[in-house]
This record gives sequence, structure tokens and C-alpha cells, in this order.
Amino acid sequence: MNLLAGYTVMPQFSPQKASQQELLPSGRIPGAMEGVKTEVGSLESSLLQIVQEHQRRSICIREKTDKAKKDALQTAIRVSELLVETVNGQVEATFINEKRIELEIRALVSTIMRYKKQTDQWLAASHAMNTVIKVLYPH
Repeated sequence: MNLLAGYTVMPQFSPQKASQQELLPSGRIPGAMEGVKTEVGSLESSLLQIVQEHQRRSICIREKTDKAKKDALQTAIRVSELLVETVNGQVEATFINEKRIELEIRALVSTIMRYKKQTDQWLAASHAMNTVIKVLYPH
């Protein structure tokens, strides 16, 4: 990966070329770029550090995001299970209540049938007594 793409890099100092070139009055070789190599190296290392830090942070964020997704999924599954348990519990309670009501209805029907039979017997007995009274004591 070339991190310096698009940048102009100045030529580096070469000791072989320096021996072939003339010295300036200041003692420097014309065109020598002693500090450029250090600057380019530090710039490249700085850019590499920035990229590595960015990649490390991206990985950390991705890991946190994945963990949060897993936690959210586990929480959603647990909530779903609790809702199902609650609904099943309510359905079960409703079913039990329905069975109790059906038993009470059967008991009430039985009691009503017994009272109907007794009422019919009382009506038959009172009708028979009425008939006897009319026969014994006509008007």
C-alpha cells in the first residue's frame, strides 16, 4: 500500500552521487536532501500509525457492535420466551377456568333437573289431592 500516492517525494540523498558532485561554499552538496528521508519516513510512519489506530478502533467498534447485536438477540429471545410463558400461563388458567365452569354448569343442570322432577312430583301430588278433594267434597 503506498500511503504517499498523490504526493511529490523529493529525491533522496545518495552518498555515491555526493562523492561525484561538487561542494558549495557552505559545504553542502547541491541538490542533497539530507532531511527529506527523515521527514518522509516520519510522515509515512505517522500515516501508518494513524491507519493502524483507525483499523484498531474500527475492529473494536465492530466487536462492540457484534456483541451488542448478540446481547440484543439474546434479550429478544428471552423476552419472547417470557411472553410465550405468560400467554401460555394465561391460556392454561383460562382453560382451567373453562373446565371449572363446565363442571359447575353440569352440576347446576343436574340440580335443575332434580328440582324440575321434584316440582313435577309436587304438581302431580297437588293435582291428585285437588282431584280427591273435588270427589269427596263436590260443590
